[in-house]
Amino acid sequence: MASVLLPQLRTGWHVDQAIVTETKRLVVIRFGRKNDRQCMIMDELLSSIAERVRNFAVIYLCDIDEVSDFDEMYELTDPMTVMFFYHNKHMMCDFGTGNNNKLNFIVDDKQEMIDILETIFRGARKNKGLVVSPYDYNHKRVS
Repeated sequence: MASVLLPQLRTGWHVDQAIVTETKRLVVIRFGRKNDRQCMIMDELLSSIAERVRNFAVIYLCDIDEVSDFDEMYELTDPMTVMFFYHNKHMMCDFGTGNNNKLNFIVDDKQEMIDILETIFRGARKNKGLVVSPYDYNHKRVS
């Protein structure tokens, strides 16, 4: 399956609109620097699954050098961070790393990432603010 070009959120307003206006799907935002190696790897993975998850998730990219509005609020100190939102609510996921607010490590398997997104989406539809990842990433912890 071909990769798709993921939409870029270029301002804080665009990030807010992406989170607020999507009413049916999970909003996935990769925050980071577009030229960072970790970001490029994750962007390729997200791009490759975007078409497969389009019915329940929409994926965006946001360069933290261009949009710094959320750096403090979401503690965007890692080179690459993926966050999840549903109905204007930040969704948390327990990956076994101790940080439930965001995914800040590389998931290198397409099916694993699809499973994670689907798990978060299903939990969100049941009004759960925190879900448990179908995979334990404690051994891949990035500090």
